[in-house]
Amino acid sequence: MSRRSRRFIVEADGGSRGNPGPAGYGAVVLDATSGEPLAEAAEYLGTATNNVAEYRGLIAGLRAAHALDPEAEIRVRMDSKLVVEQMTGRWKIKHPDMRPLAAEAKSIFPPGRISYEWIPREKNKHADRLANEAMDAGRAGRQWEASRSTAALESVPRPLGAPEGAAVPVEEAVPEAVPAPLAEPKAAPVGWAATADLGAPTTFVLLRHGETQVTREKRFSGSGGKDPELSPAGRRQAEQVAAVLAARGTIQAIVSSPLRRCHETAEIAAARLGLEVRIDEGLRETDFGAWEGLTFAEVRERHPEDLDAWLASAKAAPTGGGESFAQVARRVALSRDKLLARYAGRTVLLVTHVTPIKVLVRLALGAPPESVFRMELSAASLSAVAYYADGNASVRLLNDTNHLR
Repeated sequence: MSRRSRRFIVEADGGSRGNPGPAGYGAVVLDATSGEPLAEAAEYLGTATNNVAEYRGLIAGLRAAHALDPEAEIRVRMDSKLVVEQMTGRWKIKHPDMRPLAAEAKSIFPPGRISYEWIPREKNKHADRLANEAMDAGRAGRQWEASRSTAALESVPRPLGAPEGAAVPVEEAVPEAVPAPLAEPKAAPVGWAATADLGAPTTFVLLRHGETQVTREKRFSGSGGKDPELSPAGRRQAEQVAAVLAARGTIQAIVSSPLRRCHETAEIAAARLGLEVRIDEGLRETDFGAWEGLTFAEVRERHPEDLDAWLASAKAAPTGGGESFAQVARRVALSRDKLLARYAGRTVLLVTHVTPIKVLVRLALGAPPESVFRMELSAASLSAVAYYADGNASVRLLNDTNHLR
């Protein structure tokens, strides 16, 4: 005899203080019979829109329910009419940022075991409180912790005894709202804090990966083409920088781009420092589209108009569906904010690429997007940015290669 499926209610919410602005989500899994909270999830997302945060909350809630019982039947309750109507298929998903999020949510449980229900905001207080806790934690430079959650205490009783599938009054349907495009990530405010002692800053030591054959040939090498390994010279460079970092003794964690040349560089450093390498997808290099593997001169010859547009505007993308610098800046800023929350007050080695490092430096300085064309970063060079509790940042080092001489 097959066991009876458990039934869960997933309530999820997300918010953005600025839309886009500092964002976070919250989700709770409830027993469908008793209303008992079984799991909570919340996370600070950095800069994002309300809709992105709401979808991320949905995904987190479904994954938490799946971890409890992958065979469960799920009823999702959200106050986001956009998400509910899109997930039920009644509204089309027009905005490209929403499509991969919706696809991820749909992949967690089979369609026959999940249903969606719109609820008024006042009946979604538990998830809303979790989302606000996550945003408050991110603003304070720390991660949300379940042990500190007060969301269950502030939530209101829910009418769980109603028959399964009972209708809930829904506002009259309105045309699908298209989320506003993500804005340029904000730089830290300029100026000194009134408080004398802000505590230890969070310091990102930015290491560009060691040389590859493509680096030597000065070809476009991003995340959309081949994934080259370190050359013998690149491995020697990684060993040299690892020795210097070990001698300093200040690195407390290592985070790397997922691309091979960075991961290899990071592993060499980790072996000397006795640390593990954590991967962050947001630290990958720009996708250069059809320019991958070409020299600058070859791009100038084959795609002159696209190259001119790219050099003139951060919003212009390389030929063939590559990423613009504006798109890269948004994802790098999101990773920056998440890492600042995770590693508050610590010194972290970020092993990444030319563009992400330039973006982090540019944002710390509050410099315009075109400033990325006015920085030079050598293979295996070190840069550093310190981030303070008042939101200010300080560039402490740029393109240091003394360890290679």
